[in-house]
Amino acid sequence: MIPPDPQTAKTEITARARALGFDQVGFAAPVPGPKAAENLGAFLDQGRHGDMAWMGRNAERRADPRELWPGVGTIIALGLNYGPADDPLALLGRRERGAISVYAQGGDYHKLMKGRLKRLARGIAETYGAEVKIFVDTAPVMEKSVAERAGLGWQGKHTNLVSRELGSWLFLGEVFTSLDLPPDEPHEDHCGACSACIDICPTAAITAPYELDPRRCISYLTIEHKGHIAEEFRKPMGNRIYGCDDCLAVCPWNKFAQPTREPALLPRAQLTAPRLGDLAALDDDAFRAVFAGSPIKRTGRDRFVRNVLIAIGNSADESLAPRAEALLEDPSPLVRAMAVWACGQLLAAAEFERLREALMAGESDPQVRAEWRAISDSGKN
Repeated sequence: MIPPDPQTAKTEITARARALGFDQVGFAAPVPGPKAAENLGAFLDQGRHGDMAWMGRNAERRADPRELWPGVGTIIALGLNYGPADDPLALLGRRERGAISVYAQGGDYHKLMKGRLKRLARGIAETYGAEVKIFVDTAPVMEKSVAERAGLGWQGKHTNLVSRELGSWLFLGEVFTSLDLPPDEPHEDHCGACSACIDICPTAAITAPYELDPRRCISYLTIEHKGHIAEEFRKPMGNRIYGCDDCLAVCPWNKFAQPTREPALLPRAQLTAPRLGDLAALDDDAFRAVFAGSPIKRTGRDRFVRNVLIAIGNSADESLAPRAEALLEDPSPLVRAMAVWACGQLLAAAEFERLREALMAGESDPQVRAEWRAISDSGKN
């Protein structure tokens, strides 16, 4: 099969991608981004990947697309808009409710993106006789760098992609193809002197313009971090129980953002402003039922309820104290530890001490015991 003129192929592929529902399409040469290997190496050497051990694996393949697939001739970068209809920051003032990141309020985007990428790739293979591979953020692809080089947007000072047409709200995916197609012009940086994303970060995770320490990031802490969340981050978390949209939401380029048109990405009613008390009561079976088909499911019940208990402790709502008390003897030490902390924030000192005397002696987990002692010794409650 003889492929058509490369520019014609680009035009046809772009039209197909748009017809499949992708909002942005761009083409990049399969070369490393500027200083990609150097920046990734420094990031890993500093341990900033935290519990995300997968980032340390296949570092060479992550930095250079040709190491991932030597046969790649072009990377087609695709963007899918998941823009919210409402201000994601509005819920932060309703402390009895849990704030879930916009991207996780609808269906799991991995499944949606993968299905569309497969259809696009299949069409490329059948039409042009080309080899193809698809990727959706679970593979070692530096997708934001690729998207920037493909002209979809630029990596802002918060390190996320920003689009002049759609603002901050883009899911990314890639089709690697053996076709040799003309690359698009890389996108210029339009952050200018703005520091809104840096200024709003509740935990100072954006340590400098274009530099992020995920170990301080609420999105990392509530989604990827497997252990106990350090005390210094608990108050700043507020009622954010899964992810954080602060740095995205304040970007001035969102004046061009549009609500998503994709039905599968529309928020589920029960996830737009869920009651913390209801979420704290979830056992494993109920958690799996509520979050079936949601990206939240992969975090697991224990880590999720850990996050919910921190939000309960920050709520200043004494009516939620019984929900925390009910979890003081939960099978998970992650949950028990944060139940102790939440009780310490909401209960009077005498009631807290009564619970400590009744339960601490039988507690075997050192972190949970440390939480009991820390609250008692500090007198914060």
